[in-house]
Amino acid sequence: MPGELRCPLCERALEFSPRPEPCPRCRVPGTFFPTGAGLSGKAPGGQGIWRFREFFPPATPLSLGEGDTPVVESERLGPALGVRLHFKLEGANPTGSFKDRGASVLVAVLREFGVRKVAADSSGNAGAALAAYAARAGIQATVFVPAHASEKKLRQIEAYGGKLVRVDGPRPRATVEAKAACERDPELVYASHNESPYFLAGLRSLAYELAEQLAGQELEHVLVPVGGGALFLGLYYGFRELEAAGLLAKAPRLHLVQARVCAPLASAWEAGEREPKPVDVGTTVAEGVCIPAPPRGQEILAALRTIGGTAVVVEDAEILSAWSRLAREEGLYVEPTSAVAVAGLFSLVRRGEVRPGESVVIPLTGSGLKAS
Repeated sequence: MPGELRCPLCERALEFSPRPEPCPRCRVPGTFFPTGAGLSGKAPGGQGIWRFREFFPPATPLSLGEGDTPVVESERLGPALGVRLHFKLEGANPTGSFKDRGASVLVAVLREFGVRKVAADSSGNAGAALAAYAARAGIQATVFVPAHASEKKLRQIEAYGGKLVRVDGPRPRATVEAKAACERDPELVYASHNESPYFLAGLRSLAYELAEQLAGQELEHVLVPVGGGALFLGLYYGFRELEAAGLLAKAPRLHLVQARVCAPLASAWEAGEREPKPVDVGTTVAEGVCIPAPPRGQEILAALRTIGGTAVVVEDAEILSAWSRLAREEGLYVEPTSAVAVAGLFSLVRRGEVRPGESVVIPLTGSGLKAS
């Protein structure tokens, strides 16, 4: 096995399996750490995320052409803020969001284990990605979704042949129902984008690509909209690996941005706590970040301290303003969740956390074509 599954907090070794157990001591999901893989001074050959396969759990590649998404420089917002701003267009992935990176690796690994049926909970994008790659692999997918989720995303899940289960109530109810279904059916494997170490491994590819695409330019800040936080952690581990290999002079500061109505990590950060603070979720236009109890919360907060970043909270009015400005001033049509990080940038500039002339990268996580 060219890698290890370990607890990200106490480093206890964990067992590889289609149903990886959390650390029995820390009660947090495990994380995959590649070993024996060496980042050379040259970019790997090939295309897509699977050219980085030596940093993934071993599996036969399963691809729909994910990765290699464009990076575009801001024409108006960056100059208006006095910063060098680039956007990574993750809506260009096959199902329209960054979740394809994780789903590709997750489903490939589960196929390697011989899994035939998977279940997940999602507000839309992760469910669509899982359904697409499961279809590609000949695996049956069942996706538990909040009944209020975007109809466009739900229709997409069904189009891939995914079985859709609408769950009334707040977003966490979908998680409860998905896990209960897996307990009832021993063949059904819980394929969680928030908990699976295999999904998280695929998200490292975003850091590797950014380092390639912006080679020769200093990476100082990356802002990420955070719900479950897998993208934040994928970038964290990816950039740290590049720095350790001497391919990046210094890992950029990573900043997480959350919507005011669901900000368990930002609230904990502001209070100086090491675990997410319980929150009562309200309604927000940014449905993709409504995770009131992120399973990897302790890991995210520890990473945030290590990387020298900060946590930002934004209001819905700020999110909608950023969403509108992206479309009208940059020609970029994204779902509101993607605009969360852009709203966070305005806040960080006001606070002096991001200073004039510094470089900023924001992954625009999903296409506006999928949003209600």
